[in-house]
Amino acid sequence: MSGLLESAKDWLNVGLGFVYPEVCQICQEQRAGPAECFLCQDCRAAVQWVERPFCERCGLPYQGAITTTFECANCQEREWHFNWARSAVLARGNVLEVIHRYKYRRALWFEPFLAELLVKASGPGLLEGKWDAIVPVPLHPIKEREREFNQAARLGKRLSAAAQIPLNTRILRRVLPTRTQTLLNREDRLANVNRAFALRKGARLNGERLLLVDDVFTTGATTSACARVLCAGGADEVCVWTVARGI
Repeated sequence: MSGLLESAKDWLNVGLGFVYPEVCQICQEQRAGPAECFLCQDCRAAVQWVERPFCERCGLPYQGAITTTFECANCQEREWHFNWARSAVLARGNVLEVIHRYKYRRALWFEPFLAELLVKASGPGLLEGKWDAIVPVPLHPIKEREREFNQAARLGKRLSAAAQIPLNTRILRRVLPTRTQTLLNREDRLANVNRAFALRKGARLNGERLLLVDDVFTTGATTSACARVLCAGGADEVCVWTVARGI
């Protein structure tokens, strides 16, 4: 079976090589083929990792010599329903462009790169803890039919394989076809996703530790709304990992 999969991957790379020139799709200058996700080393190296110091609750990074743990002013004023949120890199520059092309132009060849960022940042911590399931933030069925895939579910599947944590897409569902969050301010985002999520019919939770996964954390409205439903349904702890963090 592994031989067949490798053969299929080789043929896929050959096919992509015919359709797309082996040049980085971001800078359009250096060589990068299917094996490199059409991203050159310079564009890969330009990503900005989220490093300490950052808010212990929402993961917002700060500049400066802060040596103690802290919560940002926003978290002190907000009622989050997740225990904590973390992100791998900042949602700017090359990463943001890759995510937009991946989500909105179906550039699926960027997926291994995005998953690599998520796994590299989250992997060590996840291996130390005991998690019952990875739960991707769901899309509404209408949106998923339009996009033809759910990026959170695909990234969650890759993280599941790397961290050996079961992926569960049968717990949470999106019940309202909300507007895209990208053009909304903080308050409108909160209102937009209020009551947008629910447990799937027949889903049962009993003290589980769950890891929510999404592509981007911006205001936290979406992940907090998901966590509220999961905690109300019986989860003991809900934490968040995303590929990128909006600033």
